[in-house]
Amino acid sequence: MTAEDHLATIRDADLLEEVERARGHFMFKTIVEHIAHKQEQRDAQLAKQSAVEARRAAMSRDQRRRDAVREVIEAAPSSPENIQHIHSVLALCGLPYREPKGEREFFREYGRNTLSIMAGRLKNPRTGQMEVQGLPYGPKARLVLLHLCTEAVRQRSARIEVADSLSGFIKQMGFPVTGGERGTLRQFKEQLNRLAACTMQLGLWDGASRSSTLNVPPFRQLDIWLTGNSDQGLLWSNTVQFHADFYENLIQHALPVDIRAARAFSGSARKLDMLFWLGYRLRTVQRPLKLSWDNLHQQFGSDNASIRSFKQAFKGDLAHIKEVFPRLRVSLDEGGMLLLPTDPSELLVQPRRPKAEKLSASAA
Repeated sequence: MTAEDHLATIRDADLLEEVERARGHFMFKTIVEHIAHKQEQRDAQLAKQSAVEARRAAMSRDQRRRDAVREVIEAAPSSPENIQHIHSVLALCGLPYREPKGEREFFREYGRNTLSIMAGRLKNPRTGQMEVQGLPYGPKARLVLLHLCTEAVRQRSARIEVADSLSGFIKQMGFPVTGGERGTLRQFKEQLNRLAACTMQLGLWDGASRSSTLNVPPFRQLDIWLTGNSDQGLLWSNTVQFHADFYENLIQHALPVDIRAARAFSGSARKLDMLFWLGYRLRTVQRPLKLSWDNLHQQFGSDNASIRSFKQAFKGDLAHIKEVFPRLRVSLDEGGMLLLPTDPSELLVQPRRPKAEKLSASAA
């Protein structure tokens, strides 16, 4: 192509300015070829972006979010700034999906194990009374636990500051930070209070003649104070302290979670449970593992009375997770779910490479 041919392809104003500055240069033709190549790259990127926007235009809002998260994760695998943590026990033992109206205990069986959560009380700094708290439930309770566990791991402390960091986390998860009776601040703070007041018990059975019951209260102390007029006198906590046993166990068994994926499913309690659970299970599967629909129903079906309705809902939820992680080695059939051993590069959060491996790679 001649210089004139290349010039005819250049349209962007800044690139045309580069052409004018290069006029009279003895390498003008070469410079024009380089500028034309930049224009070509820009056009290709614009065409690609236009195609993505056209494809997403036909999607629902949630589907567009999942598609955008998938694109980001594929372009940039998990890194320390994107990683949050949750206790492995909480990844296996889900909270209620919806508010258990009038109930003080939540009970769930999963395989040979059981989980019992009992609601408690907190002392109100306004009245001095011990007030009944409900059971923690829904996606916001899970996100609060994810945030608190992450801060404990990052700070390497059982006692963490909450007031400022939670507002930032709410915003990071895609929620507006709003006050008032129906605002997000009140909703998240209510779940924190419910979590701080509750106690948990895990029942473990070997299937024959031995069982164990573990008391695992997540928190040892929650300090509550009365906020100013800006939040209409809302009760809020400045610091949270994990129970020592829970904290020590968390440090040893913290499960990494990609915050970008959690953001994609921040409105669904069951999808968050599935994200946590798959993140745990796929790291430990050494051979093909088959789980029946009964197993899955016990684990994830607390709001579906029948297997039939649960199957339909679960298939849709897993399909949404695979939109974000299309290479997951997980499939469903009439018998249930099949989990296959997974290459580390295909995990929900890729493990860090050992330092020795990094050094040898850099030396090569």
